[in-house]
Order: sequence, then C-alpha cells, then structure tokens
Amino acid sequence: MQLTLLDWLVFCSYFLILGLLAWWVNQQKSKNSSDYFLAANSMPAWLVAISVLATSQSAATFLGGPDMGFRGNLTYLASSFGAILAAWFVIKWLIPRYYQLKVTTVYELLEQRFSASAKNHAGQMYLFGRVFASGARLYMAALAVSMLLFNHINASGIVAAVALLAVIGLLCTMMGGIRSVIYTDALQCFVYVSAALLVLFYLYSSLDLPWQQVVEALRYPPEQARSKLLLFDFHLDFSSAGVFNVWSALTGFVLLNIAAFGLDQDMTQRVLTCKTPAKGAQALLSSVLLVIPVMLVFIVIGFLLYLFYQRPDLAAGTQVLQDSFQGEKITVFMYYVLNELPSGLRGLVVVGVIAAALSTITSGLNSMASVLVADLYQPWRLRRQPTTEAKHFVRAGQCAMLLTAIALSLMAILCFYWQQYSDMPLLAFALSVMVFSYSGLLGVFFTALFTRRGNRYSVTAALCVGFVTCLVLQPYVLKQLSPNLAALDLGFTWQLCIATLLAFLTCYSGSAQQTTSAHAKEA
Repeated sequence: MQLTLLDWLVFCSYFLILGLLAWWVNQQKSKNSSDYFLAANSMPAWLVAISVLATSQSAATFLGGPDMGFRGNLTYLASSFGAILAAWFVIKWLIPRYYQLKVTTVYELLEQRFSASAKNHAGQMYLFGRVFASGARLYMAALAVSMLLFNHINASGIVAAVALLAVIGLLCTMMGGIRSVIYTDALQCFVYVSAALLVLFYLYSSLDLPWQQVVEALRYPPEQARSKLLLFDFHLDFSSAGVFNVWSALTGFVLLNIAAFGLDQDMTQRVLTCKTPAKGAQALLSSVLLVIPVMLVFIVIGFLLYLFYQRPDLAAGTQVLQDSFQGEKITVFMYYVLNELPSGLRGLVVVGVIAAALSTITSGLNSMASVLVADLYQPWRLRRQPTTEAKHFVRAGQCAMLLTAIALSLMAILCFYWQQYSDMPLLAFALSVMVFSYSGLLGVFFTALFTRRGNRYSVTAALCVGFVTCLVLQPYVLKQLSPNLAALDLGFTWQLCIATLLAFLTCYSGSAQQTTSAHAKEA
C-alpha cells in the first residue's frame, strides 16, 4: 500500500490546521505554574468534556475498538454504567476537595491528609505507571503510523514514527501548557471521530445490504451461540473472558473509572481547569456520556467488518482476512485500511490514528510534567530559595515536558525491541501497568476520604501492596511461581478489586497518631 497525492494532501492539511491552532493558543503566555498546568481555572466545561473524551481514547481504541466488535458483541458498552457510577463518586467526594484545597495535582490531597512524603510517593507511583502505559500506547501508534506512512515496520520506521509523534506533541503543548492540550484535544477528537464515521458510511455502502438484513445477521450469527447485539451479560464469570459482564461493570469497572477520573492526573487535571467544582462535575459527566456513542461507532465498524470478512453469503466481495503485516499481528481494522480503503479516505484514517495518538501523548506530557514540578521540584526549590519567581516554574514545566517526551519515546522504542527479541509480554505489562498503580492509589485515597487512620508509612506500604498484588496475579508471573497456578485466569477487573482491598487494609492498619508525629518531624 502506498499513499497517493490525495492522501498526502489530507495529511498536510491536518498538520497545517494543527499548527495554526497551536500558534493561536500559544499567543496567551502562561504567567505562573497554576496558569501553565491549570489554565488559571478558565476553561469552559464543554471544551474540557471533549478533552477528557479525547484523553480517554487512544490509537489503541481507534484501531482496537473495531476489533472488539468484529470478535465480540456490545457488552463492552455495559462498562459505561460502571463509568457513570464512578463519575458520581468523583463528583461527590473528590472534585469538591480538590477545588477546596486549590491543588495543582490530585496527590496534594494526600499531603494535607498524611504528609509530604505520602504525596511524593503517590506521585512517583503515577509517574512510573504513566511512563509504561503512555510509552506502550505511543509504540502502538507508531506501529500503525509506520505501516501507513512508510509501508514497513522496521526499526527505522518505528523510530521515525515515534520521533514524529513525540515532536508534534511537544510543539503543540510545550509553550501553552494545559490550555494548548485542551484546545488541540478538541481538534484531535473531531478528526478521529470524523474519520471513523466516514469509514463507517463507506463500509456500510460497500456491503450494499439493507439495514434490516444487517441487524438480522448480527442478531443470529451462524457460528456463535450468542447474538452480537448482546448488551447485558449476567453470567458470573471471573475469568478474563468475562470482564465485560454486568457484575464486573458494577465492581471492577467502577474502581477502574474512579481511579481514571479522580486519581489519575492525566484526566483529572482537565477537570480542575474549570472555574468551579460544578463546572468540573459537568465536564466530567458529559465526557462519560459522550464516550458511549463514540465507542458504539467503533464497535459497529467491527460488526460491519465481521459481515465483510466472515459472511460470504451476505457480502459479495468478501475477502480472505490476513491478520499479520510483515510478521506483526494487526487488527482487522488495520488490515481493512491497508487493503480496502480508497485514496483520500485512507489518508484521513492515517490522520485519525495520529490524532488519537496525539491526544494521549499531549495529555501524558502535561500531566507528568505537572507532577514532576508541582509535587517534586517546586517544594524542593522553595525550601532552598523561597523568593523564586513564578515564571521560573513555567520554564521548569517546559523542561519537565521535554524530559517526559524523551522518557515516553525511549519506552516506546524499548517496547519495539522487546517484542522483537523476547517472548516475555512487556507490552501487555506496559498497557496494564496503570491498573497496577491504580489499586494502591485507590486503597490510599479510600483510607484518606473515609477513615481517620493511616500514616505516611502505611501509605507507602499500601502503594507497594496494591502494585505487587496485581503483578503476582498476572498469568506470566503465576507460571513462573508454579506450573499448577498457570491455569488460573482471573479477569483484570477482579484483580483490581482484590488488590484495592488489600491496599486499603494495609493503609488502614497505620496508626493515625503516627501521622501527627510524622508531620512534626517534617516541619
């Protein structure tokens, strides 16, 4: 597959618009770190909602969402009910506290409740997980970009694609901070949703089937016992195959989304840019509701790809599906893009992949920089030089963003080489590592919100217990521990429930009296 002149015109037009938007936003210079990381609490709720939506999606969603529809059904959407419950929790218990304390990062709440070291350790846990998770997503996006732009996935193509995405992400956000991130996120969201909708319409028209026949074929797939239109699965299944059932949606997915919306600086930072807690709550709830139709678009694309490739009795032009590209396993959507899409639309999909990737990269750069500066560097600097000017921390934020871009790029390149030369699932670990970090953070924040117990020592222990518990429950770790345990298959939502409970009990075990003495020592 080679991109045509029309594809390149689409490609260049996108970057021209992106560059003009970044230039316009960056006309307003940040005066201090609060302005740089929180946009001086001046962002409109509707724009923040779109930014949170864009951040929650990624190139993995853009390419993998259709694969879920191709192989599965609608049960993934049931997890949205867990997201709505989680949003309610965050709106009621967390957002008001963050605004009340006027925090720059969410981990400052732990400093007020426990100690400065508790804040630092939580921030470090977040940074550790985010480097792995965002670096892995950058690698997956680079893989797709290298296929589409360079028509190969050699080391040179992957490194070039990683560098391209990282540099563009830096150019879009380094000068303007979170304000630039939010505005460019809105553009990225519009681009990749538009690309998905156009692919959906093109694919449907190429099938040349009446809608009623499409629905009937999905309702009664000949090789499957269950309808592809199944939304609510009430079977109690604790394995990885059952993570999208109703029980999982109402337990593990609630915890997962509480962590994502309220404890992960990557998403929560956007909500804190609104003027009031009510506006932040409005932005968060709107973004959660917007995810449902957006994910439905990607899943329906997967449904139509199922008819295109698996139902020769319905689709006259059905092709044989190959799920690899130069030895690398690819999603059905990527295969369709490489082999079936016409010129122009293929270029728009390339742009859609880049847009989805950039929305994740830019948010990671800014949120990681905010933790590095606000939680780690700024307190250290002010203890040594209390008169440091506010502009200094803006420059520190820009330097931190450059460092995080380098770290994410190196992680993405590491993923490439590890996948090439090792059977160990580093990529699977990297994609799930935020869940490992979430369990400890959930246990600590639940202790801080609902009890009077815990101290800086039990906070650190809880963060470690949550991470280690999730890690030990992974199949590749269980296999090393004992061959008898290799068959244990526990879905990640249930792993999160167990690890969060153990982390909470660990944090709760700390005596509250020690917290006072710890504060006194630090003072």
